[in-house]
Amino acid sequence: MHPGFAALAQPGPARPERWLAAGGPLLHHVVDLAPGRTLLDAVAGPLVAAGMRGGVVHLTGGGFSPFAYVMPALSADPRFAAYYSETYRPGGTTVLERASATFGARDGAPFLHVHGTWIEPDGRRRAGHLLPAEVVVAEAVRAEAWGTADAAWRVLPDAETNFSLFTPVPAGDGQAGCVLLKIQPNEEIHAAIDAACRTHGLSAARVRGIGSIVRPTFADGRVIPTDASEVLIRDGTVRDGVARLDIAVVDVAGGIHEGILRRGANAACITFELCLTAE
Repeated sequence: MHPGFAALAQPGPARPERWLAAGGPLLHHVVDLAPGRTLLDAVAGPLVAAGMRGGVVHLTGGGFSPFAYVMPALSADPRFAAYYSETYRPGGTTVLERASATFGARDGAPFLHVHGTWIEPDGRRRAGHLLPAEVVVAEAVRAEAWGTADAAWRVLPDAETNFSLFTPVPAGDGQAGCVLLKIQPNEEIHAAIDAACRTHGLSAARVRGIGSIVRPTFADGRVIPTDASEVLIRDGTVRDGVARLDIAVVDVAGGIHEGILRRGANAACITFELCLTAE
């Protein structure tokens, strides 16, 4: 245990840099995703055309069929501190509540990392990690993206976790209208966001993105006893250099927990992928 928050031992050596960031001028793009394409293709096409190389996409409304997702799981493999569940594929049309996707590239091709909440055809509300190359848009989904052409998200090996993870890569002069921020495991996420904002001159910002937390701790006192989780930021702000995060998180049993996180009490499990935009 670290003072004030839970931690989860990782299999590899700790990266010396405990957070990584790259920035550039902000690009903002809104599009309705037409039915018939995979979520990956429907999102990537317009964003590549707009020149975006890294960003975050908010998805709201609409539906998907087919639909495929995984949930967080404890790892039985010592190479990983946490892992994924089996793949779930509910029949019929799944109705989207909201999702947040990191947009970047893997092996030179567009890629998405997506966490969301939705209603399955049986009426149950669920949350987890969508598989964007297997999910197909069935009813139009609104996509709103914030990103930049001067920094990129690229999936690169992360020796600390043994996963390949989205990592920010600078591609321009680093002007900070939009900052892509990766937080390493066992780093308190508010502290890392505050530090990145100081470094990039952001006293006020919006915080958007996804990640995972070890035993999420809420401002109202709830502590969720799950080492593996999938997190979606519903509303994130930085005011006077201080981050405030309202999240939805799913635990290893599929339970969904929502609310404002307690500052100083929440460490990243595997990663956080965030987009900070100046306000």
